[in-house]
Amino acid sequence: MEEQTDILTIAHKQLLLQEDLDVLFHIDRKVPGSVHYSINRYRKQSQWSIDDTGIIIYHIEKDNPAANYLELKFCVSGNVYCKQKQTECNFCKLNISKRCIEKVDSIDVLSFSFKPNYLSQFTNNSIENSLTENVLSFKHNLSFSKQLPLCNKTRNAIESLLNHTYSDTRENIFINAQTQILLLYSMDCMLGEDKDLEFSCKFLQNAEDREKIIKAREVLLQHIGEPITIKALSRKVAINECYLKKGFKEIFGTTIFDFYQSQRMEHAKYLLYDKGLSVTEVSMLLGYSSISHFSTAFKKHTGIKPCELLLR
Repeated sequence: MEEQTDILTIAHKQLLLQEDLDVLFHIDRKVPGSVHYSINRYRKQSQWSIDDTGIIIYHIEKDNPAANYLELKFCVSGNVYCKQKQTECNFCKLNISKRCIEKVDSIDVLSFSFKPNYLSQFTNNSIENSLTENVLSFKHNLSFSKQLPLCNKTRNAIESLLNHTYSDTRENIFINAQTQILLLYSMDCMLGEDKDLEFSCKFLQNAEDREKIIKAREVLLQHIGEPITIKALSRKVAINECYLKKGFKEIFGTTIFDFYQSQRMEHAKYLLYDKGLSVTEVSMLLGYSSISHFSTAFKKHTGIKPCELLLR
């Protein structure tokens, strides 16, 4: 399965580094003939602002059907668990969990990956021009990913998956049943109508070009400390500058420059406030030629100077 930091970055609206994630619980399993799923639970830091988020990813390769898949990813925050995980502490075992001193705030990241041969059992070929049918039967000819807030039905299904008490074979039966329900609710809440997948920039109808725009965002996040020009970025993802700028604005709702500056300044806040680095150190790490240039950019984004943040 893919790294879980991607959806965390989306839910947090800024880059989260792997070393900042304190893993409380991890599971990665395959239910035979059904779904490959993973659950990762992280300790939630007090300064993090995490939005509950869901993403549906539809991937199709006409020349390589074996690579086709449908994936659901979710990030849910606000849950409180006993940090002793499966065993629980003595308070929890005695059903007096309100007195539990082992409980911690957490973030749950879940991923479910389905292959075409499993999804085909749910399709009805007699229904034409349905986005849901076309996606489940892998007849929709464009790969896409779609992000929307979680609806209540989906949230409840996730809660059931996180808190069940089944094991062994019964756990597989339960997971299989719940993921079918989760798939149903996700299609209702996330797919919507075909018009949601239309783009005003015609070149974005091409899945390869959309993937290049998404890749550009990843490259920007990888270059937080070493600024990259739009020209260099366009070369890295193999798309011309004009298409890159227009496509980025349509898919992510912001310009490349504004997105990059926002990510750099949010990372600067993290380095200053949480890591305790000096203004000089952060300025150098983010690739600024002078402290004054960094301070000006920081104040424009946050409304305060870097030194003022250190006094809080």
